[in-house]
Amino acid sequence: MHKRWDITQDAFDKFLAWLDTDRERAGAKYEDIRLKLIKIFICRGCQVGEDLADETINRVIKRSQEMAGTYTGDPVFYFYGVARRVHLEHVRKPLASLPLPSPESLEQKERQDQCLGLCMQVLAPENRNLVLEYYRRDRPAKIVHRKKLARRLGISGTALRLRMHRIRASLQDCVETCLQQEA
Repeated sequence: MHKRWDITQDAFDKFLAWLDTDRERAGAKYEDIRLKLIKIFICRGCQVGEDLADETINRVIKRSQEMAGTYTGDPVFYFYGVARRVHLEHVRKPLASLPLPSPESLEQKERQDQCLGLCMQVLAPENRNLVLEYYRRDRPAKIVHRKKLARRLGISGTALRLRMHRIRASLQDCVETCLQQEA
């Protein structure tokens, strides 16, 4: 896969404007495209359909910054082209056998779990509950569950994912700081 690229709010706003000038319609198109991409990847036998759909969308967001004024036609077809390439990369990636965890990695995992527990306690109660609720379900049921969660909060699915992205980033920073303090 390509090098990880963090999406900025400005880049995401420009991307939505590229999908449609009306922000509500753009958000609806985004949700529709994401669900279609997930279905495409799952139908192609990918166990990580959501991850591949998100990777596809990230690549399109990055590229849309450059081509927003020059691209003609329905943007959904561009998504499908990028999805095809992401799928090919995924299929070509060799399946490596999983090595047995070393005692050091088990200790490291334990420290990470302890730090995550501490960082979860530091979160505001509403954010902590949101994280627990967001990750409650597994693959097939989680899409529907997250839609219901967004509706219950009175926000769009996109806003929910962005909120979770920010919370995860703060948790990651907290865990990394905790691990550095223990080292």
